[in-house]
Amino acid sequence: QVQLVESGGGLVQPGGSLRLSCTTSGASLNNYAIGWFRQAPGKERDGVACIATNGWRKHYEGSVEDRFIISRDNAVNTVYLQMNNVKPEDTAVYYCAAEPVCMGRRIDPRPGYRNWGQGTQVTVSS
Repeated sequence: QVQLVESGGGLVQPGGSLRLSCTTSGASLNNYAIGWFRQAPGKERDGVACIATNGWRKHYEGSVEDRFIISRDNAVNTVYLQMNNVKPEDTAVYYCAAEPVCMGRRIDPRPGYRNWGQGTQVTVSS
């Protein structure tokens, strides 16, 4: 199973922007739909966005759909999450995962998915 690595997190002020990256050191990402998830302290991990293998079909959770943009560049084996107009409630550890289940605004990990990486911390604070 493909092992994904997240990067790009950091401290950002409310209203600012940040771009997260998801890649792999092993297999190609090109054959996988990819999802971004986040987990805030004391809360469950929730789906944020997902993108199909060809990059055309995308899904977003309701609170981010007007602010975040998911994209992929298969030439460099990377999926991105552009976070714009960030809010304090976006503070969380962000993870990417292969083959999520995406339907409308609901993004869930594939049942039984356990191959979570270390994630990347995003902190939104002034």
